[in-house]
Amino acid sequence: MAGPYCAMLLADMGARVIKVEPPRGDSTRAMAGGAAGESHAYNAVNRGKLGVVLDLRLTEAREACRRLAATADILVENFRPGVMARLGLDYATLALDHPRLIYASISGYGQTGPWAGRGGFDLVAQGVSGIMSVTGEAGRPPVKAGIPVTDLGAGLFALAGILAALHHRDRTGQGQHIDTSLGDAGLALSVWEATEYFSGRGVPAPLGSAHRMIAPYQAFRCTDGYITIGAGNQRTFEKLAQVLGHPEWIADPRFLTDTTRVAHRDALTAAIEDETDTATRAEWLDRLEAAGIPCGPILDYAEAFDAPQARAREMSVVVDHPALGRIRSLGTPLKMSATPLDPVTRAPLLGEHTTEVLTALGYTTAAIARMRGTGGP
Repeated sequence: MAGPYCAMLLADMGARVIKVEPPRGDSTRAMAGGAAGESHAYNAVNRGKLGVVLDLRLTEAREACRRLAATADILVENFRPGVMARLGLDYATLALDHPRLIYASISGYGQTGPWAGRGGFDLVAQGVSGIMSVTGEAGRPPVKAGIPVTDLGAGLFALAGILAALHHRDRTGQGQHIDTSLGDAGLALSVWEATEYFSGRGVPAPLGSAHRMIAPYQAFRCTDGYITIGAGNQRTFEKLAQVLGHPEWIADPRFLTDTTRVAHRDALTAAIEDETDTATRAEWLDRLEAAGIPCGPILDYAEAFDAPQARAREMSVVVDHPALGRIRSLGTPLKMSATPLDPVTRAPLLGEHTTEVLTALGYTTAAIARMRGTGGP
């Protein structure tokens, strides 16, 4: 997911992205909910790309891939370390003839270190990076974050590296190799957890919806469900105490500063819920918003995408797909005034642009058929 997501964001930004797949296709094409060899999952991380099939077990196909790379500004690969070298498609080899190439490698653990050769999935990376140890509630079995945070995080870190490398190349004419991983991303995103551990406050533990550096900052129970309240600084906490009818909390030694509130989080949470559990979510949200206290409902995804803010921000779009029909897809969170992104495209069918792309490189129809694994003379 990390490599495709990174390259898809480049496509959204206007890059011409060519996705190279094996004859059997990317494994996400077979994920649940698909039809006719296509899937919503594949479309979710491959929109806007040109699709090319090459059987890289064949010498001729590997040469075609090298010729494609020679025309490219950027190459993104998502294999275990060593795979691209065995194919003769590693950075060191390609950069000999194409020194301007920016080459991004995204793997489970990175190109170096004792675990470099291991395979990596988001679930595994969340485990080894500590994320699963702090997700969920104390005393309960470990759970992963609800979204594939290390996969997406690695893709975003790679994207940032690619954009920085483009600036470097503009100044120097030289490309470079970018190396990031799911495991690195999981650790790099653990900002507050690392801070807690590095500052000598112990090994971070799961806190449910609570924040480890701020209190109160979590979900609270109302009569008809839960809301979130983020009293992220002293001024906001004092306003919250007034709204809840407890101005005496402001001078309470347990709640005097953020440090003391974190130390007495359980008592503070119980005291707040004694009040929030007396009215509905809507009633409390109205009161809190009127006081300028950050708060919100907890929505499921049906509600989240139907929310007026998400609709106004075009965070879901409708795309026409030849196999899947009219489908909804994620919009883009980046709103750029001069170079707007384009998320209203579909992913390619398997090998849809193989002939177009390889013909432009000078290959014959017969050669193209051989390299894509469909025979030929």
